[in-house]
Amino acid sequence: MLKIGVLGAGHLGKIHIKCIRESNEYELSGFFDPDEEISLKVEKEFNLYRYPDIQTLVSDVDVVDIVTPTVSHFECASMALKGFKHVFIEKPVVNTPDEAKQLMSLADEAKVKIQVGHVERFNPAFTAVKSYFTQPMFIETHRLAQFNPRGTDVPVILDLMIHDIDIVLSVVKSNIRKIHASGVPVVSDTPDIANARLEFDNGCVANLTASRISMKNMRKSRFFQNDAYISVNFLDKTAEILRLENVPEPEKADPLAMLIDLGKGKGTKQIIFEKPEIHPVNAIKTELESFAHAILHNKTPMVSIEDGYAALDIAYKIMEKMNFYNRFL
Repeated sequence: MLKIGVLGAGHLGKIHIKCIRESNEYELSGFFDPDEEISLKVEKEFNLYRYPDIQTLVSDVDVVDIVTPTVSHFECASMALKGFKHVFIEKPVVNTPDEAKQLMSLADEAKVKIQVGHVERFNPAFTAVKSYFTQPMFIETHRLAQFNPRGTDVPVILDLMIHDIDIVLSVVKSNIRKIHASGVPVVSDTPDIANARLEFDNGCVANLTASRISMKNMRKSRFFQNDAYISVNFLDKTAEILRLENVPEPEKADPLAMLIDLGKGKGTKQIIFEKPEIHPVNAIKTELESFAHAILHNKTPMVSIEDGYAALDIAYKIMEKMNFYNRFL
């Protein structure tokens, strides 16, 4: 069993603490948070040891779980890696792509692993359809949230859109050749609503929209590929698949089947609608446990530091297209 300590005991940090306590993969040693009021509440609520500082926590565990504000990710992760500890770090991995590159080097030198908390990779609706992806050629994502002051210290690209950037990069195995983007700051100093169009070398196009000033919440993605359409609702945790299959002998097909005659010499195809069975899981608990398995079996984490860097790099290129890159820095 791996000893783990949590850095950051705010809203998400408390969720991590609960998930770790329910897991058989870890022994939760304690936590550290610089906020005295938060620390006292968490210490009492969970009857959990509070470390006096980050370094003491790092020295005492095998794995450091970083759930602090993004601005402190690099400092916390650097301390852990220099102490030869494995690191789970929430998204976005760090504040800038350059910092992510530095963490890559530190992890390589220390011979330890890093997993980035892109939790949508573990969403049961997404995992249920992963085997259906072949070569998506058009992707459309909408991630809309009702306004919440928490998180407005960073652009919506880093707050929300980065989830979909990571998902798109995980299913499109091609380099990005062109980015178009636009965004508008409405209630904060950085974009609160944004759209980005990613064009890949293989011809795939991904159109991503993110907003944190919407009237309702939405987290939907649609994937179009040859003979298939895949829809994923990350919020409701549902998925739908429409597939086309060749029908060599239409006259012998089920009379109730939905058939499409493609025209002279082009054959007939059947429309098959599937709604995969989705088993409810706690995605945060699952991602933390997957990291434990990667450590114990010396495997590459499901969402590696390289994946975290790739998503962050594209996020910054999107912001640069909107001329908010330098303003954010």
